[in-house]
Amino acid sequence: MSLPLTNHSLEKLEQLLLAMGFKVRYEKGNFKTGSCLLEHNRIIVVNKFSNLEGKIAALVALIKQTSPDVHLLDEKQRQFFHTLQQTELF
Repeated sequence: MSLPLTNHSLEKLEQLLLAMGFKVRYEKGNFKTGSCLLEHNRIIVVNKFSNLEGKIAALVALIKQTSPDVHLLDEKQRQFFHTLQQTELF
């Protein structure tokens, strides 16, 4: 399964990460397209100038590496998380 490359998909990913206890920030800088995770602050920084596909791919990759407390997620978020675990990155 693949995720549509839309702003709605990006918003769903952001909401899922928020529910998992992360804060997503978009910043400009000269770091590569993608994101970095500051473990202790649970902040994800995404390159503001990445294209939509790059932003979505970076967030999906981070979510796939995360083991959230599923009790923090509602049913729709749990289903979305499990779907993402089986999503192939483009």
